[in-house]
Amino acid sequence: MFVVDLNCDMGESFGAWKMGNDPALLDHVTSANIACGFHAGDPTTIRKTIELALEKKVAVGAHPGYPDLQGFGRRSITMKPDEVFDIVLYQVSAIKGMCESLGGRLHHVKPHGALYNQAVSDRDLSRAIAKAVAKADPDLIYFGLAGSQMLTDAKELGLRTSAEVFADRTYQPDGTLTPRSQPNALIQRTDESIEQVLQMVRSQTVTAVTGEPVPIRAETICIHGDGANALEFAKAIRHALAAADITVEAK
Repeated sequence: MFVVDLNCDMGESFGAWKMGNDPALLDHVTSANIACGFHAGDPTTIRKTIELALEKKVAVGAHPGYPDLQGFGRRSITMKPDEVFDIVLYQVSAIKGMCESLGGRLHHVKPHGALYNQAVSDRDLSRAIAKAVAKADPDLIYFGLAGSQMLTDAKELGLRTSAEVFADRTYQPDGTLTPRSQPNALIQRTDESIEQVLQMVRSQTVTAVTGEPVPIRAETICIHGDGANALEFAKAIRHALAAADITVEAK
């Protein structure tokens, strides 16, 4: 029997907390990656998103990124490994503390945007992030790109990991995500998203943009909460997984 987690990036509003799709998304996903204030989010948004996730029994995760509000954390920034360690430790510790103060427990950490993508190929950056997660709480689960160095480094530090795949992004032949700068980076149609998700879970492969199958391990599936079709995708994917007798739950 297949078991998979369905995660979503959320809590990415500013100022007075805006409901957006987050409450509805939390009815369909099993893990929430909450922005920590560096690329998006603010204290009120963080608190309310955590409260809602706890109420709906969705696993709470920290979603740390580069200090880049203007670029939504999707611009590459050059930082020394010790600086990356510091910003990740700071963000994860803040979400962890707030979660515990609200009666919950932080479940996982998933880096955001450019921080995530750079860690796939930059060993020093990857290890700095993993070290910060382990320092904040060695019991946290580390979400990283399936098949990447991110997971290897985290495991070497004794962290539990969850191999992440994407429901709304296309893949390159090397198993990396197609850069957002390319026109075919995003999956826009629900049926295409469902087809990719079921393939990744059932056959442990994904079809690259070049048409070839690429081996991949699917333990947690990401839907980007800021995507135009996020809620539609979440509903349809959850239904499709259930119809295929695939259990959806957080690790």
